[in-house]
Amino acid sequence: MNRRSFIKQASWGTALVSSGAFPMEILNNPELTKLTILHTNDVHSRVEPFPMDGGKYQGLGGAERRAALVETIRAKEANVLLLDSGDIFQGTPYFNFFGGELEFKLMSAMKYDASTLGNHDFDEGLEGLYKQLPHADFPFVISNYDFSDTEMHQKTKPYHIFQREDIKIGVLGIGIELEGLVPKTLYGNTRYLDPIERANHFATILKNDEKCDYVICLSHLGFEYENAKVSDKVLAANSQNIDLILGGHTHTFMDAPARVMNKQQKEVLVHQAGWAGIVLGRIDVYFERNFKNRCVSCKNVLVK
Repeated sequence: MNRRSFIKQASWGTALVSSGAFPMEILNNPELTKLTILHTNDVHSRVEPFPMDGGKYQGLGGAERRAALVETIRAKEANVLLLDSGDIFQGTPYFNFFGGELEFKLMSAMKYDASTLGNHDFDEGLEGLYKQLPHADFPFVISNYDFSDTEMHQKTKPYHIFQREDIKIGVLGIGIELEGLVPKTLYGNTRYLDPIERANHFATILKNDEKCDYVICLSHLGFEYENAKVSDKVLAANSQNIDLILGGHTHTFMDAPARVMNKQQKEVLVHQAGWAGIVLGRIDVYFERNFKNRCVSCKNVLVK
């Protein structure tokens, strides 16, 4: 199937409808297929909602509420992907006590489709991460960490392909440089590879060889920096064949995705859903069979 070109991309479904940029008739088009992408990042072992202590996020978040939201959305939508952009571990006593077992079991119960790795996912070392993998019923995608000389060898994959009706979606992962951020004793002989080169390499495989209709990069690089450090925005600008970057690390709350022009002068969407499971990110992509349209709307869901 070839759904390569598009005429419009926009954010916030209500704004699209009211502005006329996203005509109502497209919703009734029998040739249209809708993909709903749900995403989290930097949940940091926040299993329970924030306590009612007068804090900024009091009462928000919690795995049970997120699971209920995901279940509600799945009941309404035919084609759903649930993804995470890393830093699953660290931040509450649940991690200190269970070492990540509970977090992976909860994600498995919610039927996450894939996740990448963040720097805090190494906080119990490679051995600790390896130990918890049997509790994760979903793949970890990471394209720029070489684990060949570690116990994590062949426990991750550079990308994974999903089929939702007649839509083929490729998902790859990109991690942040661990040196200077994580003690060497925790990541051992993990080799860090160039994130832009690796992202483009596997995105091109997904688009050209695997014939994916849509390519998503799960990134833990961080949204943007004041210095020259590689970020999601830098990756997007230097990318090819990536349609959407779902980021993490900088705990950035975004009402709508940023739009960045890539090396092919095509628009890449970059989005992040804050941290601690306070927000469930949601992006709906509408594919049209006549090859002319691919429209995008975004509306995050507050977990409360």
